[in-house]
Amino acid sequence: MSGIRGIFVTGTDTGIGKTVVMAALAAALRSEGWNVGVWKPVQSGEPMGSGLSDAEKLAAGSGISDPPEEVASFTFRAPLAPSLAAKAEGVRLTMDMLYEAGLPLCSRYDAMLVEGAGGVAVPLTEDALLADWIAFLRMPVLIVARAGLGTVNHTLLTVSFLRQRGIDILGVVLNEGTCAPGVPGVQEASDVQNTPDTPDVPDPSVARNAALIETFGGVKVLGRFPPIGDGPGPQLLAETIHSTLDLAPVHSFLSKCLEPSPELSGKAPEVRI
Repeated sequence: MSGIRGIFVTGTDTGIGKTVVMAALAAALRSEGWNVGVWKPVQSGEPMGSGLSDAEKLAAGSGISDPPEEVASFTFRAPLAPSLAAKAEGVRLTMDMLYEAGLPLCSRYDAMLVEGAGGVAVPLTEDALLADWIAFLRMPVLIVARAGLGTVNHTLLTVSFLRQRGIDILGVVLNEGTCAPGVPGVQEASDVQNTPDTPDVPDPSVARNAALIETFGGVKVLGRFPPIGDGPGPQLLAETIHSTLDLAPVHSFLSKCLEPSPELSGKAPEVRI
């Protein structure tokens, strides 16, 4: 029977910043003593070794010792949906194939953080969307969304799509580093925060967006992840998560997730909540 202990991190679209948020969450949990790993089942668009692939960013940002080639089970060159990128290289992806490829990595940890590709309706294989893969793994979801214009619609649609498949949602993280780039009349949150005339002033729409998402989506917004620059290390990422997000739902789920398995007690590190 399929299933991975841990949390699936998805986004409302591609380029949302879920990789840095997931790396930060892993770094934060590991700094607390949780024995968690990171897994990117399939990635496309950036070759391994470029320093730009999601697996390389996850490995560096989370502080794990696993090489990027193990963090990502499959890497494809074309910047396309996984099913198309795989097909372009003559590979026919299946969910069983992805699952079996990740088992050796997942077996090293008590729980995993698993990153998707794009949004939940992205075709992962020839006959399955990313949401089908999440349901296959039987994991709850943390949604990463932009903090700017358009995020309420995209987030509520994502929530609805996941619930149609019976997938639990732990919460939403609004990433202020990806606020509506290129939209006329809308500044990115990083621009608003870093101008000399308005130091440390966040985009006022962010708090309103969070309230609307909670009201109409019935999901908790765990906080706002700020712009953090290029190549941040595990310590900075962990500190950022701890100072900006409410991790209570994550801690609660992991505690319940690991509690029924006494065979893990001998290898699990001390957990501090």
